[in-house]
Amino acid sequence: MSQGTPKKRNPFIDTSFLIFAALALVAGAVCYSRGKDVFYEGINSSLSLFLDITPRLSAAFLMAGFVEVLVPKDLITKWMGEKSGTKGIVIATVAGVVTPGGPMISFPLIAALYRLGADFGPLVGYLTSWELMGIQRIIVWEIPFMGIRFAVLRFAVSLLLPIIAAFTAQRLVSHFGVGSR
Repeated sequence: MSQGTPKKRNPFIDTSFLIFAALALVAGAVCYSRGKDVFYEGINSSLSLFLDITPRLSAAFLMAGFVEVLVPKDLITKWMGEKSGTKGIVIATVAGVVTPGGPMISFPLIAALYRLGADFGPLVGYLTSWELMGIQRIIVWEIPFMGIRFAVLRFAVSLLLPIIAAFTAQRLVSHFGVGSR
């Protein structure tokens, strides 16, 4: 079940790549101006970060690619597509709450869901709930540092925010064409 040939992108005409490359060159030049030792320390730090992140990012891209191929497009369109309405927003919001991991997991997954036909509203609801109400964050960070009472209160206060954000995204797209496909 092929979803078609992926669109080839040239990183040398991608604005974000060009901006980050220019910033890296400027930072490298500043480091070099402070001495070769500082420059080499920056290179070593960059390589260390690259080696730390690459396995996780590679796994996330593989997962997103497999999701894109394994999950039927019509299923995503039905459950989170343009006509899914409130149901799609609620499903995406719940999915965001239970998705473990950081942005290296969530953003490739969101990109795959978008390519499969998920609408902007559910995608915004997913990302907002993942950011605000992720269960792993509550268990690992909030409860140990702030206690269960605080964690439950903050979760309850945040419940409607992903849904409000999702409906707002849908309104913006429908009224102004902002972010339309």
